[in-house]
Amino acid sequence: MKLRVETSPSYDVLIEPGSLEQLGGAIGESRVAIVTDTNVAPLYLKRAADSLRAAGKTISSQVIVAGEASKSLANFQQLLQACILEGLDRGSAVLALGGGVVGDLAGFVAASLFRGVAFYQCPTSLLAMVDASIGGKTGVNLPEGKNLVGAFWQPKSVIMDIETLRSLPEREFRQGGVELFKHGLLADRQLATSIAHPDFTPDGPSEILQNCIGRSVTVKAEFVARDTREQGARAHLNLGHSLAHALEAVSHHRLAHGDAVSYGLLFVSLLSRERGFEDWTAAARDLLAWVAPDPLPTHSFETLLPYLQRDKKNRGGGLAFILLEAIGRPLLARDLSLVELKKAWENLWEVTHGTDPQRPQS
Repeated sequence: MKLRVETSPSYDVLIEPGSLEQLGGAIGESRVAIVTDTNVAPLYLKRAADSLRAAGKTISSQVIVAGEASKSLANFQQLLQACILEGLDRGSAVLALGGGVVGDLAGFVAASLFRGVAFYQCPTSLLAMVDASIGGKTGVNLPEGKNLVGAFWQPKSVIMDIETLRSLPEREFRQGGVELFKHGLLADRQLATSIAHPDFTPDGPSEILQNCIGRSVTVKAEFVARDTREQGARAHLNLGHSLAHALEAVSHHRLAHGDAVSYGLLFVSLLSRERGFEDWTAAARDLLAWVAPDPLPTHSFETLLPYLQRDKKNRGGGLAFILLEAIGRPLLARDLSLVELKKAWENLWEVTHGTDPQRPQS
């Protein structure tokens, strides 16, 4: 399956079993720096490098420690220096081989090295396939919050080998399922039900995985094509992420991204319900049960508030959240009061601790 992301410049997304072996033919540059992490390198670095070398490429590789903590300014600098010492120039390329952390960091390196070199994505996690590898967002975290420093830098192509999902633990696979569910809420109601399919697992049939990933990529690509630099409609892709990023920051990134977004989506469903919009809290609770996230890192809304106030969607001191008038009808709300947000937070706490006063009784 090949899809097109109609940004400027536009690029192809290849979703195929065994496409890791096609990297050599997909990358035109003669010198390639592979950035990967300590989880992915033992599994797939040799296969990627062998494909590139067979096509006559000169290869170097940099392996970062797996985990969100590696999305730092210190690692960004170290990777830039390593690329220069390895002899890369403006005609070289950076290849991200791994999950979202690797893609965000490697992409920021590619956007910055010599003011921009070619960038390719080879995502190996479901989370990276359906979300992080599409759209050109790159960056690192600061202690003050997630993804506060970065650049928009589109890849030249994205190569997804579905077979790399076979090595994912079920829990990690479900982290990516959260973003796929989110894309379903935004534009494809049937896609949101995919997580309940018994074959939607790391070991599921390739055609099921290919179809679900392709539909999710299509949703994200359509938003990105309409608003490449997130000045308008693309912000809708942040559904559930305002609270999620605050939870990740408060937990010092010990709370996984998918866990955080699953909480964030339930939070938004509660906000939407209180505004009289479509009530999709039952679907959000089902998602939470499927993900089985780690516990919330705090009960204090005041602890989260400074991070919410630094969200990139905010303007003029107000807090902005993406809500859903109905599934498939997102909107950016800038008129939410602290009273509304705190009430939704308390409701979220009640739901996750089994005391939701509005939970349907069986």
